[in-house]
Amino acid sequence: MDKGIHIIDNSNPSSPKNIAFIDIPGNEDIAVKGNTLYADLYTDLVTLDITDPLHVVVKKYNEGVFPYRVYSNGFYADSTKIIVDWTKRDTTVTQDCASYGILYYTPGIALANDASQAFKSSPSPAIGQGGSMARFALVGNYLYTVGDQDLSVFNITNGNNPLFSNQMQVDWHVETIYPFKNNLFVGSNNGMFIYDINSSPSNPVKVGEFTHSRSCDPVITDDNYAYVTLHSGTTCLGYNNELDVVKLNNLTNAELVKTYNLTSPLGLSKDGNLLFICDGTDGLKIYDVSNILNLQLLKQFPGLETYDVIAWNKIALVVAKDGLYQYDYSNVNNIHLVSKLNIVN
Repeated sequence: MDKGIHIIDNSNPSSPKNIAFIDIPGNEDIAVKGNTLYADLYTDLVTLDITDPLHVVVKKYNEGVFPYRVYSNGFYADSTKIIVDWTKRDTTVTQDCASYGILYYTPGIALANDASQAFKSSPSPAIGQGGSMARFALVGNYLYTVGDQDLSVFNITNGNNPLFSNQMQVDWHVETIYPFKNNLFVGSNNGMFIYDINSSPSNPVKVGEFTHSRSCDPVITDDNYAYVTLHSGTTCLGYNNELDVVKLNNLTNAELVKTYNLTSPLGLSKDGNLLFICDGTDGLKIYDVSNILNLQLLKQFPGLETYDVIAWNKIALVVAKDGLYQYDYSNVNNIHLVSKLNIVN
């Protein structure tokens, strides 16, 4: 995180290989379309040709398109420098409680067995495959990104020449973005916000929202429900640790239908009736969601601190504190670990 991107050859999920590292100071998230990779370089957007992952070529920099990051206690870093690491020290700070800032990071993961598969084939508009903690989302010829307050739009009709198109304020402390069909689901500390991109992809229109008590808020969705995890912590400014199941009701009137208590949930993913939840130090949990009002825990993998998950093609890729785990769920009665890859920046 804040240092760059690992490129992993996952053609054989039982034996993934970390084949390259792209040095990008200040990087937090990525998106991949075909052989083109988009990444944040602190406040800039960098476009890379990854046709040959061992010889990546820079195609363009869009300078100053992302806001400067706000750190704890309202601290703004020197804009002439990029923070990529720091040293922890015990100290005492006196702070006026009337003002505060927030610091959080959400490292990105893009799923592809090879570069050509990174932009998953699906009904129009085509949607990129990403994790629920992502801040970048690909839909058709547009790249959508979220910052602390804003939603930004880039036209990528010419993949190597992204054009900044639009920016709008969403909410305070925006965290994640999840594309589904013709909509964007944006998670913040305060709730989930739904934007329509069907009529005008370059100008998303807010069509619905679901608010909750202040808490960190990744979100995914299907045709009928949104699944929202809330977790506590000093950066989340809340105390809830739960899964909220929200009925979309044609998007304009989302309503809570059920809450499930969890330990410290973060990223989540869904494939059919299987819901995968990264529950912090409780590891990976897999639920049967065929009955929304009575979710059944099918399997739990404790002993690892999980962050985000992508369930796709019967393999669940799990980002954990100590590396990348992959689980085969082709047989729901025998979900099992197939590999673990240690990742060190």
